[in-house]
Amino acid sequence: MIIIKSDEEVVIMRKCGKILAAILDKLRTEMRPGISTSRLDVIMADESAKRGVVPSFKDYHGFPASLCVSVNDEVVHGIPDQRILEEGDIVSLDVGARLNGLHTDAAITMGLGRISNKAEELISVTEGSLKSGIARAISGASVDDIASAIQHFVESRGFSVVREYTGHGVGRDLHEEPQIPNFVVGKGPLLRRGMTLAIEPMVNAGDWHTKLAPNHWTVLTADGSLSAHFEHTVAITDNEAEILV
Repeated sequence: MIIIKSDEEVVIMRKCGKILAAILDKLRTEMRPGISTSRLDVIMADESAKRGVVPSFKDYHGFPASLCVSVNDEVVHGIPDQRILEEGDIVSLDVGARLNGLHTDAAITMGLGRISNKAEELISVTEGSLKSGIARAISGASVDDIASAIQHFVESRGFSVVREYTGHGVGRDLHEEPQIPNFVVGKGPLLRRGMTLAIEPMVNAGDWHTKLAPNHWTVLTADGSLSAHFEHTVAITDNEAEILV
């Protein structure tokens, strides 16, 4: 069932999104060669507590951390540990926060220091595909319109979209209906005012197939190629979508 949010709920999600964006900015400034992924997790937990939100991912279906840190060929759901980030790595941060029972969700990918031209292009294309998808997220359009825009943007530039994992509705629960795929699978439900969506293209430099790490959480590219991930939580309005975070 697709949950339509009231105006009051969107106000809370907007406030939560502003807080999450500030936390993400803090994490971005701390990301550098030599920092451990576990240190980023501590920053996420500390900043959330300081700003009055609860990390959405902590203990979600048993997930052991407050954020996901996915490096190089890791697509999503990387578990922070003692790994030290290095010059040339590309790092995806996926974060979520809950305020007054409502969640928002966001992700970025960035390179540390000097990265390859291919990595730079991958990051740019992934972020561009998110913008392209959001531009199609208007009342009366369908989920397929978002998916088609993302897939065309990515594949026309020689990259591939992950197919085993998708975006999703978000709000009262971290994951709600509808699923928001990044590739065309069918028309899907129509978008209407009050829907809140986490649109999140995951893009690989190589093939789109993935595999699961032995920890049963971290998703990696099957061919070992680099992967990037960007995500915004948006609210469908009578006009263009509002980016909440």
